[in-house]
Amino acid sequence: MVQVATKFKNIGLMARMGASAPVRETLVLIIDYLHQRGLNPLIDDASAAWAGIDTPDIQKVTRTAMGDACDLVVVVGGDGSILAAARDLAKSQTPVMGVNRGRLGFLSDVAPEEVLQKLEQVINGQYTLDYRTMLHIEIKHNGKPRFEAMALNDCVLHAGKSVHMIDFELTIEGSQVHRQHSDGLIIATPTGSTAYGLSAGGPILHPSIDAIVLVPLNPHALSSRPIVVSGNSEIKIKMASNRVDAMVSADGQNSVLLHEGDWLHVRKHPYKLVLLHPPGYDFYAACRTKLGWHNDMD
Repeated sequence: MVQVATKFKNIGLMARMGASAPVRETLVLIIDYLHQRGLNPLIDDASAAWAGIDTPDIQKVTRTAMGDACDLVVVVGGDGSILAAARDLAKSQTPVMGVNRGRLGFLSDVAPEEVLQKLEQVINGQYTLDYRTMLHIEIKHNGKPRFEAMALNDCVLHAGKSVHMIDFELTIEGSQVHRQHSDGLIIATPTGSTAYGLSAGGPILHPSIDAIVLVPLNPHALSSRPIVVSGNSEIKIKMASNRVDAMVSADGQNSVLLHEGDWLHVRKHPYKLVLLHPPGYDFYAACRTKLGWHNDMD
């Protein structure tokens, strides 16, 4: 057994829901490696069940306890797995490294075939930390909160399965912006600007920018355009009378109904997700790779 001097002694593992055979393969590979290095691997009980990992040589903890129990958490899955992990880990400020077993991999930036090499570099202190803004989302009725959520990517106001548009009033920092008639609105962090907001025609924001982007969904007025505001802005949306109930979702979680007179409050969350990148990470390289940007000179 090789002992190593590292700040990362207790290393947690989390996997995407319904973990596939390749995900399990990567988890087992990491567990064996950590044991060889004399480190202490932990896995959350839900991931252990999904991946079929039930051996006595690895400690199991709940997802909510993972952050406090670990010095580093490795998430094996896609970007959606990172979004889910963020809700459990942001408060503890435990660094998160993502191994991509999904599709795009903007957040899960370590390739499966490189995982042991990259993990070795991280254990030896070769890494950078990347602090990602999150959103705090609250629904109030008659001034009383009735729903709260947090999001790493975005908060999406939408009309559900209805083909009807919805009406709402938008206020930023106490100033009325407009009353909009559209399919909804995306309120995204810089991290979320490369997700749904990008598909809806919004701008790409570098993750280091302290800003929030608002992207209308199919607005009825051609003058409605994406707006980028300060990351410290408080955004309020008041629901008008609509033919259908509007809905809101945080990072694609189950949608919550909004009724006439409800207020949707969105602002920066006090916690940030701490992403850990091994050597070689570059945001613009990720954009070139994931978005198909050209990299040729004439």
